[in-house]
Amino acid sequence: MTGTIVDTDIEDTTRGVEGSETGNGASRSSRAGAVVLLNLGSGAGKEDGVPADLQKALDAHPGKFELRTIEGGDDIERETKRAMADGFRTIVAAGGDGTICAVASHVTGTDHTLGVIPQGTFNYFSRGLGIPEDPVEAVNLIAMGDHHAISVGEVNGQIFLNNASLGVYPAILRQRETIYKRWGRSRIAAHWSVIKTFFGFTRRLKMDVKVDGKSIRTKTPLVFVARSAFQLEQFGLDGADCVRRGQFALLLAPDTGRWALMMLALRLAVHNMRMGKDVELICGDEIVITPRQKKMLLARDGEREAMAAPFHFKMRKGALKLIAPAGEVE
Repeated sequence: MTGTIVDTDIEDTTRGVEGSETGNGASRSSRAGAVVLLNLGSGAGKEDGVPADLQKALDAHPGKFELRTIEGGDDIERETKRAMADGFRTIVAAGGDGTICAVASHVTGTDHTLGVIPQGTFNYFSRGLGIPEDPVEAVNLIAMGDHHAISVGEVNGQIFLNNASLGVYPAILRQRETIYKRWGRSRIAAHWSVIKTFFGFTRRLKMDVKVDGKSIRTKTPLVFVARSAFQLEQFGLDGADCVRRGQFALLLAPDTGRWALMMLALRLAVHNMRMGKDVELICGDEIVITPRQKKMLLARDGEREAMAAPFHFKMRKGALKLIAPAGEVE
């Protein structure tokens, strides 16, 4: 399986959470070697509390894990910081890509290690790295897995693991939230939000785009900066080779009408995109996007936020320590 993030060095041969209790990484907590932050709102929703299979998986490793539940939003930041302050060296994000990105934002650049238990709808980050979606296997991996140092994307100081985008994609996420509230979370509902948003989207973005010092002026409904080779391949998009070389894959949709946008959405849904015609690919190490607007909505690993322009994308080389299967991280 191909890894999601490239330009990665194996940091050490420490095994799983055992390494978080030795040497200068000794935990001040006597209760566990790793803390699991479970987002109850991730994936299909966990309104009934902790999933039985996850609880059973954690119970199989007595003394190694402490479980803390969160409700998303500000809870993720607060509880991640609290877990780090409590002395846990391994911080485990149990949730979807947005939850994992939020936790990784605080772990990146520190001596702490990120563990992942996928609980989301798509789980692009974990699937691309070969991290099991089964909770029992994911927990076993954290307990016994290898530590790696991986590169992550950054835009205006904010971390992203899969992608960051401007234009129609943030609008898709807004539409998706509405559909989820009515019909529940599912991959079918997520794909429908793409088609529905593309059909009604009319706003084009005029901007200057500079990639590794080379500038172009463009007008586009979609700017998509990818760091996940796995996600690109899932949608039949080019750019995976750029990611594996340690670069960003910048995708720009052409300036076109509503009907053409609708057809673009349909081709995206059936993984039949026409590179060079439906979307332009540019590979690069550093990207600066300057739109006419002073502030815009930016989507970052499935979460939306208002951010001031210009948008400066750069790579954080080997900045995130992660537990992943041996051989899966490139």
